[in-house]
Amino acid sequence: MKSHYQVLIIGGGTAGIMTAAQLLRKNRKLDIAIIEPSETHYYQPAWTLVGAGAYDFKKTAKPMADVMPSGADWIKDKAKAFQPEQNTVSTESSGDITYDFLVVAPGLVMEPSMIKGLPEAFEKGVACSNYIDPDFTWETIRNFKGGNALFTQPTTPIKCGGAPQKIAYLAADYFGKNGLKNKTNVIFATPGSVIFGVKEIRETLMKVIDRYGIHFKPFYAPKEIDVENKIVHFSHTAPEENRCIINEDNDLGEVMIGDVDIQVPFDMLHLAPPQAAPKFVRDSVLANASGWLDVDHHSMQHNKFGNIFGLGDVAALPTAKTGAAVRKQVPVVVDNILKLMEHKSADNKSYNGYSSCPLVTGYGKMTLAEFDYNNNFIPDPKLKRILVFNSDKEHWRLWMLKKYGLPNLYWNKMMKGKNV
Repeated sequence: MKSHYQVLIIGGGTAGIMTAAQLLRKNRKLDIAIIEPSETHYYQPAWTLVGAGAYDFKKTAKPMADVMPSGADWIKDKAKAFQPEQNTVSTESSGDITYDFLVVAPGLVMEPSMIKGLPEAFEKGVACSNYIDPDFTWETIRNFKGGNALFTQPTTPIKCGGAPQKIAYLAADYFGKNGLKNKTNVIFATPGSVIFGVKEIRETLMKVIDRYGIHFKPFYAPKEIDVENKIVHFSHTAPEENRCIINEDNDLGEVMIGDVDIQVPFDMLHLAPPQAAPKFVRDSVLANASGWLDVDHHSMQHNKFGNIFGLGDVAALPTAKTGAAVRKQVPVVVDNILKLMEHKSADNKSYNGYSSCPLVTGYGKMTLAEFDYNNNFIPDPKLKRILVFNSDKEHWRLWMLKKYGLPNLYWNKMMKGKNV
C-alpha cells in the first residue's frame, strides 16, 4: 500500500471522481488516489423523481468500482483528520497518507438531530425525505388519504436547494390527478424570504404555487417535530413588522404561541434534514467559522494552504450545492493544480458561482434555473439552441432532459472526465 501520492482526493462523489478523471485525461502519468469508503455511487439528482414514482431507485446506483477512473488508486477507507503543515491525511485503517496536492470533496452529511424529534420522526416513519429514502417518500405519497401535506426545509445549507419544493409540486400534481385536491392542504414552509432567489424563476414558481393552491409559508424555520401529536413547531424568522397574524380557526389548524412559536399539524411530512460538512472537516483547521471548507470563491484554492483545493458540497461557496456547480468548478481546480505542478501560480479564478437547479413543477413539466453568485439568470446558450425557448418557463422538453438527458450526461460524460 502506497503512502504518498502526487494528488490525493478525499471523496468518491461527483466532485472527486470528476476531478480525478479530468486530471488523468490531461496527463495519464499523474499519481492519483481517491479515499472513499462507499461501495456504491449514487446519481442523487434522480431521487426527486424516485420520490414521485417516476424513476427506478436501482437505476440511480452503480458500483463505486465502475466509476473509479482507470489510473487512479482507490483507497477504500475513511479520512479522519488533516495535518496540512505536514501534507498528511490520516485515515481510519490505512494509516497516514501524504500528498503534494490535496483535493477535499467528501460532500456533506445529514444531521437530523439538529431538529428536535426529527430522528424519531424518521425512525417511526412519521416523516419522509427524498434525501434519505426516496422510495419511502413515494410510498407515503401513494398512501396519503388527505389532510395537511407539509413540505419544509432547514436553516442550514442543503444539497440542491430546490429539492424540497420540487417534491411538493409533484405531490400536489399527484393528489390532483387522484381526486385528493379538495381533501388536501399542500403546505410549503421555508426559512427563506422568497420561493427562489432568481427573479425570472421566482415568477414562474409563484404561478405554479397558485395553480396547485399550495399554502406558501416564507420565514418558517422548523425547530421541533412533535412525533406523538404530528405537529411541527416553527420559529418565525421574519422581522417583527413582517409577521402575519395567524387566526387559530384557519384551514390548516395553524396556531401561533407568543411571537415566535408556530405550530402546524400534519398528516404527511416531507423534509430536507439539516446538513453539515463531515465532522472531520468541520473540526479541522481547514474549516471556516461555519464549519465548511474555507476556499477562495473563484479558484477553489484553500485560503490558508496553497496546495489544497476544495469543491462540491463541502466547500464554503455562496451558491447552490449541485452537480451542475461541480461541473463548472472541476475544470478550474484541475487547471490550477496543473499550473502549480509547473511552478506557476494558481491564477484561474474563473468560477462565477454557476449552479443550476432543474425545478420539476409537475409530471412532464420542468423549469431550469441557471444562475451565478449574484443570482443572475444565465441560461446556457447551447441548451437554448436545442430548446428554442427560455428555460425559465415550464416545458415538457425540460422534463425529458431531467429524466433522460442529464443521467446520460452524468454517467457517460461527467464521470469519465469529458468536457461538458
